[in-house]
Amino acid sequence: MNDENNNFVDSNVLIYAYDIDAKAKHDLAVARIKQLWQTKTGIISTQVLQEFYVNVTRKIANPLSVTKAQTVLKRYLSWQVVTNTPEIILLASEIQERNLLSFWDALIIAAARQGGAKTILTEDLNHGQLIEGIRIENPFLTH
Repeated sequence: MNDENNNFVDSNVLIYAYDIDAKAKHDLAVARIKQLWQTKTGIISTQVLQEFYVNVTRKIANPLSVTKAQTVLKRYLSWQVVTNTPEIILLASEIQERNLLSFWDALIIAAARQGGAKTILTEDLNHGQLIEGIRIENPFLTH
């Protein structure tokens, strides 16, 4: 893995990659995920996998079957997966307090930091912002 370009992927990016009804966001997410597969620079967490599974099997317009979603989850286990340990949860509470974020966003940042990510790909935080030394990038913004 190239440490200079490690990208932590939030669940919304993964979900759009499998939500064909998301149109432009789907296309952008697929392209970005494909790039991460090619460069082997993707990082996710157990939280991301959990959110992805629930959303793609229950909440998108054309949900994946449980079997298909399980197959997708198994593929992503080849990426670097950060397990949210009690220490990461404590770190998230500190990040939440320091940066005035929701706990769930802080947990993403804590996992990204633990995984050595330089960038977090998400639409949930402010594009271009630097939080805890990690750059936030919204892959759905057109440049």
